[in-house]
Amino acid sequence: MSTLLIKQAQIVNEGRITVSDILIRNQRIEKIQSSIEAPNAIEIAADGLILLPGMIDDQVHFREPGLTHKATIYSESRAAAAGGITSFMDMPNTIPNTLTRDLLEEKYAIASKDSLVNYSFFMGINQENLDEALRVDPEWVCGITDDGLYFNSDKGILANYPDYLEKVFARCETLIALHCEDDEIIHRNFSRYQQEYGDNIPMEKHPLIRSEEACVAATKRVLEIARKHRNRLHIYHVSTAAEAQLFENSLPPREKRITAEACVHHLWFSDEDYARLGARLKWNPAVKSAADRAGLQEALREGRIDIIATDHAPHTLTEKEGTYKQAMSGGPLVQQALPAAIELYRKGVFSLEDIASYTAHKVADIYRIKERGYIREGYYADLVLVDMNTSWMVTSKNMLSKCGWSPFEGTRFNSTIECTIVNGQIVYEAGRFRGGSTGMRLQFDAVR
Repeated sequence: MSTLLIKQAQIVNEGRITVSDILIRNQRIEKIQSSIEAPNAIEIAADGLILLPGMIDDQVHFREPGLTHKATIYSESRAAAAGGITSFMDMPNTIPNTLTRDLLEEKYAIASKDSLVNYSFFMGINQENLDEALRVDPEWVCGITDDGLYFNSDKGILANYPDYLEKVFARCETLIALHCEDDEIIHRNFSRYQQEYGDNIPMEKHPLIRSEEACVAATKRVLEIARKHRNRLHIYHVSTAAEAQLFENSLPPREKRITAEACVHHLWFSDEDYARLGARLKWNPAVKSAADRAGLQEALREGRIDIIATDHAPHTLTEKEGTYKQAMSGGPLVQQALPAAIELYRKGVFSLEDIASYTAHKVADIYRIKERGYIREGYYADLVLVDMNTSWMVTSKNMLSKCGWSPFEGTRFNSTIECTIVNGQIVYEAGRFRGGSTGMRLQFDAVR
């Protein structure tokens, strides 16, 4: 295994930017000092480059098994590595849904052979598998979730079944991550616009159908139950400023019992972009107003929302076509997420220290990931070198997600991911991949 020596990087870590050398040996950071000599090491000249802890994305849909025409663990982990993401946590809405421990371990087996970056997989939960879901080992599984699944044959998500939520929260001792939208409100809004437009509902109505009211109602319902039971709850993809105000900012993330995230598309786009992007911007929950976007950005700065994720959910372009009802929700983001976050730094929205916190430090704290998420001696070397002075444009030719498109197509980013290191090995450098699958299964504190 190679020994690496990173020379004179501008290290963004734990609220500071310092210039140092980093010696990496046996997968881990061995030494951080102002100057290090290691004659037998592979030297990386990082003078003028920014060094960040690799992004940890806690919400992706890599589609394998069963939906590999959209994506595979191999294809999307390559896109993630090129985008500076060194670890991911994958959702259970594959085919078959990941509702048993055997199916869960099958996904881990695939990742152990194919993933270029580190990985974990959520156990899915529905009406019928509560006992099985609660048997997962919290030290080796990131949590349980309903994201992308239906509660029962009548569809709907778990947030709309408070009686069942009571059972889950009364018994669960691991992290629960939930998607919060009110189905009844959404169905009512959809019926209204269907009566008005028939099958030709404009895509601009998506944030009015999957409305602020629907998000706030469901989030309030879930928070009330979780607070009663003092569970470890994480709320996915908060999309409205009003929701963000429901969360507290009085404690650091590691001490919170309830945490929340914003996704890069909600932080970047607004409802003004539907006219240009159409169904390519269709996500659930919907991208909403510019005021909501600003409110989410402010909530991150205030500490009400804790982390940035992607909700990377690739579909083929054919699957994104058709009427409002036919076009599938979701899209690919892992390759552009960290560059977009850094661009928000350039726009004055966040500091570089903030970005390291939202994409790595706080994710590791929230999930209690062992020895990752920080640039520390003894920690795994999951690192990203960024050239802040080289720009690039997102085009179909440089997209690595299997589906081959992005809502960022045509966007110019002014910073480039120069090198991605996973477990002390260079997996991506100067636009090229190096070596094979180097990802490892993430490990967590047993008590969360």
